Amino acid sequence: MDPSLLNAYGTDWQRGWLHMANTSEPGGGNPALRNYYALSAPAAKLASLGLVACMSLAGNVLLGTLVLKDRSLRRAPYYFLVDLCVADVVRTLLCFPFVMETVGSGSGSSWSRSTAGCKALAFLATLFCFHVAFMLFCVSVTRYMAIAHHRFYSKRMTPRTCAAVVCVVWILSAAMALPPVFDVGTYRFVREEEQCTFEHRYLKANDTLGFLLMLAAVVGATHVVYVKMLFFVYDHRKMKPAQLVPAISQNWTFHGPGATGQAAANWIAGFGRGPTPPTLVGVRQAVHNSDRRLLVLDEFKTEKRISKMFYMITLAFFVLWCPYVAACYARIFVRGGAVPQGYLSAAVWMTFAQAAVNPVIAFVFNKELRVRAHFPHCLRSQTPMEPYYVI
Repeated sequence: MDPSLLNAYGTDWQRGWLHMANTSEPGGGNPALRNYYALSAPAAKLASLGLVACMSLAGNVLLGTLVLKDRSLRRAPYYFLVDLCVADVVRTLLCFPFVMETVGSGSGSSWSRSTAGCKALAFLATLFCFHVAFMLFCVSVTRYMAIAHHRFYSKRMTPRTCAAVVCVVWILSAAMALPPVFDVGTYRFVREEEQCTFEHRYLKANDTLGFLLMLAAVVGATHVVYVKMLFFVYDHRKMKPAQLVPAISQNWTFHGPGATGQAAANWIAGFGRGPTPPTLVGVRQAVHNSDRRLLVLDEFKTEKRISKMFYMITLAFFVLWCPYVAACYARIFVRGGAVPQGYLSAAVWMTFAQAAVNPVIAFVFNKELRVRAHFPHCLRSQTPMEPYYVI
């Protein structure tokens, strides 16, 4: 083929690519629209980020203070919730002001401070992201234990165990966020995102794919645990056909193929009537407490309510981070792939909003927290509890 044709073809292809890149910018090729975006976008970004910061500080401080002051809330799931609140508050105080300064000063195309400061800021942003992911995974495991293995959970999930879990989560998060500080991956100021973070480039030119795969694996494993817990609850709630096999009884002994030991168990628990069965002579009968069964049902409903709250927090984390992670994958796997600036800005600001949604979800989906906070609409009488026979 004629080399001049190849050069002409390459020139046309480059022009077409530049046209696509220009049209992907906000406002496209219209100068009036570009000027309007240049004036209105920073104001909208500052207003939205300021609102997110205020909601994050107010909501997380209120929720953390409520848990620490109320003795009835000082137990395993709420310890983890306080840890998430502390992480969101620290992220809001340390990371958001620099983003607001960059947007407000109009220097979104460059980082005006030192390189070490940019790396430290990117390290903190990555640390808090992986911390939320690892913590929500550990919470999902403890939620499954609370539902499927309640006795073991009640004995083992002490404050010391919770503190150990929190420490392990922070160590794992630091281990994931620290390597890019030593140029394994790249922490730099990304102009399109207006923040210091991972610089995601094409697969052969960068090595940030492993960090994204780890994040996706942790979030996916968290949802798998919740799905398993859902199947467990469904399997133990559904009605099963009765197996009518008669038992042989001689003086309350109840033996034979149909004997399940339920009569003896009822007698030991204090529900039995009549004389002591011969096989249980010498065994002390427990004093029957009429409120014991209602207490078990109430505890189980509380565990379900807390599990639902944490799953909604996990789902919110997935929804708010998914667009940004998808953009990162596009920049890694597509050579020269240009993500539209409007989409990328919205995705980045959605990740910022994640710092403010946890308290809202906690109060909306957990009636116990609303009652402890003395919200007016929660002071009315509670509805009757639904029957549940599985523990």
